[in-house]
Amino acid sequence: MKKAELINVIAEKGGYTKKEAEKALNAVIDSLTDVMVSGDKITLVGFGTFKTKVNPERMGRNPRTKEEKLIPEKTVPVFKAGQALKDAVNK
Repeated sequence: MKKAELINVIAEKGGYTKKEAEKALNAVIDSLTDVMVSGDKITLVGFGTFKTKVNPERMGRNPRTKEEKLIPEKTVPVFKAGQALKDAVNK
């Protein structure tokens, strides 16, 4: 599902116009991004948790040339599904 399709679903289920649904979805995405950039986590009970994780610096290898290379530390976003979401998906 693409963003435009999600906006249509939100508009239909919530009884909103597409512009209102798009504005709401953008506000949610921006808010999630801002919280994660600050290093905090967001827990939506029954849905899941959004947080960041630091992948430490490590040595990697180019599979073609076998040359070793240092891969720098980086922060990545992580989503962990809640039990209610897992149950809904597995029905």
